[in-house]
Amino acid sequence: MSDLTRLTIAEARDALRKGETTSVELTEACLAAIEAAGVLGAVVHKTPEIALERARAADARLAAGEAPSMCGIPVGIKDLFCTEGVASQAGSKILEGFLPPYESTVSGQLKDAGAVMLGKLNMDEFAMGSSNETSVYGNAVNPWRAGNSEAALTPGGSSGGSAAAVAADLCLAATGTDTGGSIRQPAALTGIVGLKPTYGRCSRWGIIAFASSLDQAGPMTKTVRDAAIMGAVMMGHDPKDSTSADLPVPDFEAMLTGDIRGKVIGIPREYRMDGMPQEIETLWSEGAEMLRDAGAKLRDISLPHTKYALPAYYVIAPAEASSNLARYDGVRYGYRAPLSQGDGVTEMYEKTRAEGFGPEVRRRVMVGTYVLSAGFYDAYYNRARKVRALIKRDFEEVFDAGIDAILTPATPSAAFELGREISDPVEMYLNDVFTVTVNLAGLPGIAVPTGLDRQGLPLGLQLIGRPWEEGDLLNTAYALEQAAGFVAKPPKWW
Repeated sequence: MSDLTRLTIAEARDALRKGETTSVELTEACLAAIEAAGVLGAVVHKTPEIALERARAADARLAAGEAPSMCGIPVGIKDLFCTEGVASQAGSKILEGFLPPYESTVSGQLKDAGAVMLGKLNMDEFAMGSSNETSVYGNAVNPWRAGNSEAALTPGGSSGGSAAAVAADLCLAATGTDTGGSIRQPAALTGIVGLKPTYGRCSRWGIIAFASSLDQAGPMTKTVRDAAIMGAVMMGHDPKDSTSADLPVPDFEAMLTGDIRGKVIGIPREYRMDGMPQEIETLWSEGAEMLRDAGAKLRDISLPHTKYALPAYYVIAPAEASSNLARYDGVRYGYRAPLSQGDGVTEMYEKTRAEGFGPEVRRRVMVGTYVLSAGFYDAYYNRARKVRALIKRDFEEVFDAGIDAILTPATPSAAFELGREISDPVEMYLNDVFTVTVNLAGLPGIAVPTGLDRQGLPLGLQLIGRPWEEGDLLNTAYALEQAAGFVAKPPKWW
């Protein structure tokens, strides 16, 4: 078979079962693609020996005839997932040299299902960023380019390496994590599918924490069907994670009928932002019409507390980050700053954290420490928690009124240039304007590529679903995907 790396999970699964290719051949094709794509900065820790060993084991399982759907499928793992014996740095200098003696639950479930780990993927440091420019490894680069320009574009963040790797066909799929949009925003900017499950659907055990009440792992794939296949493997109850939901995981793929007749799709008026590009507005209207043509009913809805979502998120997330990142002190593992004679433990902490954390992480840790401090806890953190409860209630009221899913833009723009000077960090934070509400409310959300802008860059729409109803959400996304017919790929320049 030619162009093995361009296969979807579903296509590769069928080819493997028919004996048209082997996992070793698939894996070798992906490893060669990774070697040829160094300029994209997507893969930061390559694991070819592990990959080929797992591919050979997968081929043996396939030959025995009892292989699950992900068996033999080459995937990339975001650097936030701890992988046994393989560097897991969360894109940060402070975890330099850290080789976990254990496997995260999600990557372990993929391994048990026979998936082949090709390597670890680039990301914003500790998942803090929307453009993959805060990584200790350097930028990940979007394989798409604007028109005839050769300017390097962002693949989005924080799962930028995952998005770039899937869009450039370096792997058939990848894991991502989503704290405020870090699966859905990069997926939309690179023309792939990104699913953020309901909070508690995927175990967080062994995933390096950013904001524990918001973080959620999910699949980043080429199609909605692939998201259903990989998502079912990643999800499930884990007694090691106290926030993990003890609920059965249905066969999502079997639920992809594309039949959404009678479904009610909400269009929230608060998402019509001032200054939104006309192309995003048009795409949103066209997406709504596609769903209407597929038999769904459209209804205007109100989510009145949406305007407070970004400020609330940027209080809660840094607060939880400052607590979670307190453990990185140079004592037990990772980077330790060189000390001068006479330095004590306090100086070691200060120097290690100042040198080990990048500027964006330091900024958020300081913001978080400030809002949790004695004089400001009620004024900021408690108030943000109350706003969060109101945002959650907005969604509950809408779903109780009969809405099955909500359609919104995924990002406020197409991919922008890397290195664009942004003096005000708030401008960067605005990239998450359509996605953070979903994390604050703990809901499932999916980004689906639906069109190209006038420069030929991909644009995506977001669907938000009812809690624990990923199967229904995936089916609505499948209907949108079928109607949009997005098949564009980035022209290969790397």
